[in-house]
Amino acid sequence: LHQLLICDPVAGTLTWRVRPREFFPSDRSMKWWNTMYAGEPALACVNSVGYCVGAILGENFLAHRVIFAMTTGAWPKNEIDHEFGGTTDNVLSRMRDVTHAQNLRNQKRPSDNTSGFIGVCWDKRYKKWLARINVDKKEIFLGLFRAKDDAIEARRQANLKYEFHSNHGRSA
Repeated sequence: LHQLLICDPVAGTLTWRVRPREFFPSDRSMKWWNTMYAGEPALACVNSVGYCVGAILGENFLAHRVIFAMTTGAWPKNEIDHEFGGTTDNVLSRMRDVTHAQNLRNQKRPSDNTSGFIGVCWDKRYKKWLARINVDKKEIFLGLFRAKDDAIEARRQANLKYEFHSNHGRSA
């Protein structure tokens, strides 16, 4: 990777290096590739789910995983969590290697959420605010509340108890 890319973990970017002749079948193809790509952003295409991707020698990679590997010296063992939710924000200090369960504890608020706080909704049947949290694939009922603020506080306390990330439930 270091032979092919320049990694700037502070900016969260990758840039193509000039490639030596050994990577090409001819001098002509080497000159063409280096003229077109050397010094240009690498793995900068955004895929359908919003992550920067690209191919290195014919194999597809996610930019955030490459930046992590180039900077730390090892591929991430699990998933990379973009702590502030920006799928194209590949600044190393804002990424962490986490399990899937940990990554789920740093989700943005669903677009169909009407209460303004994740895990809190209006229960039409009881005409009260319902608070709940999902932990390890199990839904935990936190209670029904007359005041929306009380339901939100119950969910906040559950977020702390179950070690959800402080950004969990952000709007974007």
